[in-house]
Amino acid sequence: MRYTFNLKNPKSEGETLIYFSTYFKSEGKKFVYSTGEKIPPNEWDFKYRQPNNTTGRTKNAEDHRTIKKQLDRYSNFFTEIINRYKNSNQEIDIETVRKEFDKHFKKVKTISNNFLAVYDLFIENKKNDKSDSANSKSTINRYSYLKKLLEEFKNDTKTSLHFNRINDKFYNSFLDYFINKRTHSANTLRRNVGLLKTFLNWAVDNEFTYKTEFRKFKSPKPQITDEIALTFEQVKELYEKDLSSKPKLERVRDVFVLGCSTGLRISNYSKIKKSDIINGFIHVNDQKNKDKQLRIPLNDFSSEILEKYDYKLPIISTQKFNEYIKDVFEELEYTHTVKKTMRIGKEIIETDIPFHDRISSHTARRSFITIMKNKKIPDKVIMGFTGHKSLEVFNKYYKPNKEDEKDFMNDVWKM
Repeated sequence: MRYTFNLKNPKSEGETLIYFSTYFKSEGKKFVYSTGEKIPPNEWDFKYRQPNNTTGRTKNAEDHRTIKKQLDRYSNFFTEIINRYKNSNQEIDIETVRKEFDKHFKKVKTISNNFLAVYDLFIENKKNDKSDSANSKSTINRYSYLKKLLEEFKNDTKTSLHFNRINDKFYNSFLDYFINKRTHSANTLRRNVGLLKTFLNWAVDNEFTYKTEFRKFKSPKPQITDEIALTFEQVKELYEKDLSSKPKLERVRDVFVLGCSTGLRISNYSKIKKSDIINGFIHVNDQKNKDKQLRIPLNDFSSEILEKYDYKLPIISTQKFNEYIKDVFEELEYTHTVKKTMRIGKEIIETDIPFHDRISSHTARRSFITIMKNKKIPDKVIMGFTGHKSLEVFNKYYKPNKEDEKDFMNDVWKM
């Protein structure tokens, strides 16, 4: 059967709806269905019944290609229905086609009008997709937190979240809000933009939207962070500190030092069992890259800590861990101030923060890498322990302090 696309009001001075239509000879009627797409008549090719100017790199051409892509969905689905009924020797009529169209297009369209409802489906999909090792618990939590941020952005700026409005205007407003009102750092904003684009790509792939303008959004440039890494002497001092009168802090300290001496993530600590210790190595599946098994040699620190707890390390939530480890360093009187540099938009902000407030679970992993590199251990060996796949990401963990830098210079340029 032949079909065509027509404008609802071909003489309109503004945008008008595009209709899909076909004639049913057996019923003597025309089937007309709104595609929901709109276009000004002067941008419509009346001979070929499609948007004109679909080639080139202009925004107008890109918008027209997007509309045509959506119109093709209607024509392809109509052809599929006709062939399906023809192959099964079934008769088809206008009412049947209308029901098929409603089922296929309106169901998606209805939920697509609720941006955050689609986002919920996206998170659920990520939780259930066990084939993708990138869908770790921490990543899922980041997606969930982004939804909270989007809701706050929507309410504070009175912005309507809709797929059809994810354009340059939306993106500029998004950046302005999180830079100027929420004072997010360049790295935090870059990460959240990446998460948002992952969701939007998923929405396109699953036909909740066909707008792809977001793919041209430029993410904020990354900022090299000035995070803290401990020296070997500091780790040793920390481990030798008597905290027996404060068992809660002692447990956190021990787990932290295990991280400093193995390079393990906090998510891997609680997974270690006695049976994982084989021939002097810790064998554990990386909780972030579940297809990778880490094989880390034991040392004096890690052996003593594991034996102390009979290979059943205290289980502490990351939130509580990050809270208590600051108390541990305050107990050691690491209260001197250090500078924290952060880029917000184009502005560089420097703040003085107590040393102990800069410590987190990730400091342990960063300290391990820095200590090992300072001892001239090859990157490939260290990456085998930490599970890093990318040298670029791995090198971001290396944080030599001023004393290290002076030692390096003097070692090379001594008389």
